[in-house]
Amino acid sequence: MRRLKIKVAKQIFVTVMMCCAICLSALAAEYKTAPTLNKGAKWRIGYYEGGEYMTYQKTLTVVIAGLMDTGWIEKAEIPPQEGIQTKNLWNWLATQAKSSYLEFVADAHYSINWDKTVRDKTVPELISRLNEKKDIDLMFAMGTWAGQDLANNKHHTPTLVMSCSDPIASNIIKSVEDSGYDHIHAWTDPFRHERQIWAFHDIIKFKKLGVAYQDTVAGRSYAAINKIEKIAAKQGFEIIRCYTADARPDITQFEDSVRKCFRELVKTADAIYVTQQAGVNKNTVPELVELCNAHRIPTFSQFGEDEVNLGFLMTIALADFKYLGDFHVMTLAKILNGAKPRELPQYFGGPHKWHFNFETAKKIGLDISKLNLDTDEIRLPDFLSDKTNP
Repeated sequence: MRRLKIKVAKQIFVTVMMCCAICLSALAAEYKTAPTLNKGAKWRIGYYEGGEYMTYQKTLTVVIAGLMDTGWIEKAEIPPQEGIQTKNLWNWLATQAKSSYLEFVADAHYSINWDKTVRDKTVPELISRLNEKKDIDLMFAMGTWAGQDLANNKHHTPTLVMSCSDPIASNIIKSVEDSGYDHIHAWTDPFRHERQIWAFHDIIKFKKLGVAYQDTVAGRSYAAINKIEKIAAKQGFEIIRCYTADARPDITQFEDSVRKCFRELVKTADAIYVTQQAGVNKNTVPELVELCNAHRIPTFSQFGEDEVNLGFLMTIALADFKYLGDFHVMTLAKILNGAKPRELPQYFGGPHKWHFNFETAKKIGLDISKLNLDTDEIRLPDFLSDKTNP
């Protein structure tokens, strides 16, 4: 499949990234990052996720690669993974990966399959383990549910919240500058979704933007609804909403609700912002693409390049997940060398790229050559790049 990749500058927010680099350099001088032991013993690592999701396995993989590059784990070939689950990868870490410094605890991989009932049972058990057994030195909290369940004072185990759509909007951290808890660190790029929505509107000039999402705190956070509303109020476009299924253990219910919403949205919206949720996956994306193309509806994938490869029209995404993995590894290394998670920078924007799907553009009658894409840099308007910009 032919795709157009246009670099949106070496770094989208050049000034912001320079400031971030200065900040990180200052911290690098203050905290060491070299592999070290925990009072002569290995550091024991645990993992918790709300359920299987595409970015979780991808994030864990680049973190492992980064730990190998920096000497925390001996270099080895990470085995190919089937599907999107993380359990097999964690088992490999626990039994096959070699490290003189880290132990990935075999029975400390928690995944609750997006089931609220399992969540209600598992979270107290995990918190109790962290407080009473105290056999975990650092937790990976993957995604919004995991971040919400561990970002509190019910425990004090250092925790890295990763692959969370918007940790501020989902009440995981107080702000970009402060997690609110000494033991919590959450990666955030607060202008990631504004960047996407603003660019999508600037190119397509839609009047009605369709959005399918779960009408919950986590669902609204994943979908960046507050960001969409902010831009809609300024730019004067209407938001066409459709609510998908809330969290349930049966994935088919997620998928069916997304299909239903898209069938409704293509009738009333003139563009669709495809948000991240369990029901948008390899099973449903081809159907959603076919439906949108048949109605000549431009689509923007919030998730990124992989979904554009599957047929959605466009996205702006990290140029390489490796950059994010390196950020998490540097943060972990400083924590294990004595830093409090709360002290370390949470903002990381990273270099980004445009991704277009030529075949989809042709099917919906969009001539990409006529789009205003000459500029290397997306310059956000004042109301998106004010003093709140980190």
